[in-house]
Amino acid sequence: MSLLSQINTERLPHHIAIIMDGNGRWAKNKGLLRNIGHKNGAKTVKEVVETCAKIDIKYLTLYAFSNENWNRPKLEVELLMKLLISSLKKEVKTLQKNNIKLTTIGNINSLPTKVANELKDVVTKTKDNKRLTLTLALSYGSREELIKTVKEISLKVKNNLISPENIDKSVINNHLYNQNLPDVDLLIRTSGEQRISNFLLWEIAYAELFFTRTLWPDFNKENLFEAILNYQNRERRFGKTSEQLK
Repeated sequence: MSLLSQINTERLPHHIAIIMDGNGRWAKNKGLLRNIGHKNGAKTVKEVVETCAKIDIKYLTLYAFSNENWNRPKLEVELLMKLLISSLKKEVKTLQKNNIKLTTIGNINSLPTKVANELKDVVTKTKDNKRLTLTLALSYGSREELIKTVKEISLKVKNNLISPENIDKSVINNHLYNQNLPDVDLLIRTSGEQRISNFLLWEIAYAELFFTRTLWPDFNKENLFEAILNYQNRERRFGKTSEQLK
């Protein structure tokens, strides 16, 4: 029996987030340059995005480039930015064909002008697509996002635009990079590392975590199905008891 056939389509995670890790190690293990690992990782992105669209996942968020990644060797960062531009140009037709909407979170203003412009162009072209919302976290750090949010809300409180008593979850959501993102149901991290790495700290409050030793370039749709099945076999109580759920 295939993994896909075992998935309960009535209990799919609404929002999947993935920390794509292991491109460099994949290349090193094969005696290749790191940029080859990143290029193969981009192929995995294509397969995972298309698979999520086909099985009717509504939201997919990918940790593509963190704030800390700017500290990598300059040449590697430049190669990553070039790869991002080429991938966006290459995949815009695929996004349109599959009715996929592209959005972004992160400090987009810190990206090179060519990358930011290409990104904005694809976001604009796909803004009316409905099948799947694909969000790329670029130059992103969750702590920085929360600091930005606190500053914005504090300023509104100072100017009497918001009352402190009225600050709740919805107010915070409305000041995040993308206030339209729902909470994450399933967080996947590849490569064997078992940490969150400053990713969507607010949105993963109740997420199920799935860690796999598979390096990102080797991650495929079967690995994705495995993670979804693992998710479906868990009991999500949200503070309640098992008896209450029954």
